[in-house]
Amino acid sequence: MGPSESATGPPENQARRRRRLQRRPRSRHCLLKGCEQRFHPQQARQRYCSSSCQQAARQWSRWKAQERYRATTAGKEKRNGQSRRYRERVRNRSAEPVEEPARVITKKFFRVLLRPARLLRAVRSSAPKSLTTLLFTGVPSSAGAGAPTRAALETGAHLSRTY
Repeated sequence: MGPSESATGPPENQARRRRRLQRRPRSRHCLLKGCEQRFHPQQARQRYCSSSCQQAARQWSRWKAQERYRATTAGKEKRNGQSRRYRERVRNRSAEPVEEPARVITKKFFRVLLRPARLLRAVRSSAPKSLTTLLFTGVPSSAGAGAPTRAALETGAHLSRTY
């Protein structure tokens, strides 16, 4: 018997042959020291479980290369030159007079935060109250005040305002 009519097509008795599954790399440990999680790599040469581990490994690699370079004579000379130039800059900086006056917080700065005396007259002396409640009752809290501060001011006894 001769060859079949279509030499390129599969023979009739082998039409149902299984396709071979694509092979995936087996699970492995992340190579970043301290992480060492098991993960399934998406590529054959993947060494780290996540992009954050990969970034940390790059930073460590740069640090290690820098340390190796500074151990050489050229690295030591360059580092000594940098240190010398920095010391000269600091010396020159301290010799120059300061152009701007120093910032001073005056006593008037805090006056804005205190309540006027006319508002304190309305507070009854019979009820025990904290100094914070006494001074800041009825005064709206500032926009920058945190939640705990605002809550402490709001829980104090609210008095009717007489202006």
